[in-house]
Amino acid sequence: MTAFTDLLHPEGKVLVVTNDFPPRVGGIQTFVRQLVGELPPDRVVVHASAHPDASAYDAEQSFAIVRDPSSMLLPTPAATRRVVATLREHGCSQVVYGAAAPLGLMARTLRSAGAHRQVAITHGHEVWWAALPGTRAALRRIAADVDVLTHVSEYTRGRIAPALPASTREKFIRLSPEVDRSRFHPGQDGSEVRRVLGIPADALVVASVGRLVRRKGQVDLVRVWPEVLRRYPGSHLVIVGEGPDRAKLERMVRRRVLGVSVHLLGEVPDVVPYLAAADVFASPSRARWWGLEVEAFGIVYAEAAAMGLALGGSMSGGTHEARCSQKR
Repeated sequence: MTAFTDLLHPEGKVLVVTNDFPPRVGGIQTFVRQLVGELPPDRVVVHASAHPDASAYDAEQSFAIVRDPSSMLLPTPAATRRVVATLREHGCSQVVYGAAAPLGLMARTLRSAGAHRQVAITHGHEVWWAALPGTRAALRRIAADVDVLTHVSEYTRGRIAPALPASTREKFIRLSPEVDRSRFHPGQDGSEVRRVLGIPADALVVASVGRLVRRKGQVDLVRVWPEVLRRYPGSHLVIVGEGPDRAKLERMVRRRVLGVSVHLLGEVPDVVPYLAAADVFASPSRARWWGLEVEAFGIVYAEAAAMGLALGGSMSGGTHEARCSQKR
């Protein structure tokens, strides 16, 4: 698999332009932060969207972070001018777009401003950009304007590549998230998490980590949980994450009288202890909107596998590639 640094020139400062960066939580944020960490701190600058908790996070980093005043960075003329100002102020000659769509639409202007090497990273949402006529044209322009367009899985390559101009397909290169083996490995102690949650040491624990949205499938886990309890009495379901489906999940737990067997924990500072406390990782992600909304890869599957957990999931999108990635 191609290394991120191989996609860049060996010299010249790199500007990473992204909406997906800590302290925001999620798979894309983890991936982009991982890529930034592969570069020496004095060679990388991040221009990221605003976040209410950014000040404390940014102060702890060894590389420069410029926070845009907008909480959603879009390729508007004003936002593009701000990114150009960051490029010039820090003397950057290369640009990486944390999400190709829509930020890659800045590429033409940034090249004129001195960005001689540009890499745009696609995730899952570019699948629907590739499928719809208006956004497909924008994606084709992005592919033409950057030097490298990446894909995280063979599934997304198969969905996006047919929409690209034939002349740009040689630029389309796989770049998948990698598991931090110093953090995610077997043999870690999850007993403290079990103690705090009141889970017996011999109970079966199923963990699910991800945003609480319909696509991630936590609703399905709670729906089938009574059957799991019937077959495996005393089991516990630990759901880590936050999102718009939180209230729905709480109602489902109450209606099914699942009581202390389901733990909705919200966001946590570190998922490792919660995975260490589990026996099984489950995230039955699904494709939605006729296949336009998909799970492109799912780094958390690979992280759970690296910790030695049994995996339960679906065949949606590129999730099976993430689950199999730790077997190679």
